[in-house]
Amino acid sequence: MSLAMLLSLGDSRLPIGGHVHSGGVEEAVASGVVRDVASVELYLRRRIRTSGLVAASLAAAVCGGGLAAGRAEAEADARMPAPAARAASRAQGRGLLRLAKQVWPGQDWSGLGARPHLSTAFGVVGSVAGATPEEIAGVVVYTTMTGSATAAQRLLALDPAAVAACTVRLAADCDRTAAEAVKGLAALSDPLQDVLAERHVERAMPLFAS
Repeated sequence: MSLAMLLSLGDSRLPIGGHVHSGGVEEAVASGVVRDVASVELYLRRRIRTSGLVAASLAAAVCGGGLAAGRAEAEADARMPAPAARAASRAQGRGLLRLAKQVWPGQDWSGLGARPHLSTAFGVVGSVAGATPEEIAGVVVYTTMTGSATAAQRLLALDPAAVAACTVRLAADCDRTAAEAVKGLAALSDPLQDVLAERHVERAMPLFAS
């Protein structure tokens, strides 16, 4: 896979809805769990090693051909106890599918349905684009981190350079998680993120969709 294509898939400007999803950060800020750069870094590290690992392992398995898209959907559902988290994943998956149809119009995307999980969509897109399972796992882990980092920066009015430095410090964690993701499907969840996701849907006027 070309480096430019890989960077494009990991770009925060990719129009798949990531800019309106905080990955639980908005509720974490409201709850006092995340309040400064140090707590942002702790939250991102936790997110990388849980949600990031799970999503990356599913995407890698789909990309490598070891997991069919339909089965991947069921596996993703089983790993997301919170209905709100599943809805957020499918909303972004639909955005990625919409983009993919424009980039590769000759590809048959019918196997993904109308609202696939983001991990499933990334896996199929990775396969079509010629990515290796570890490359697409890296993209998934990286975007899991950066989406939440950007949301935290906006919500807390943090120094952009400080948040960027935080994500750089977490680069090795991202690489290790991507490498672990290709070894097999991760089967875990994060109760904190599940609770934050469900609380968020009850918020009267949220700034983010998740």
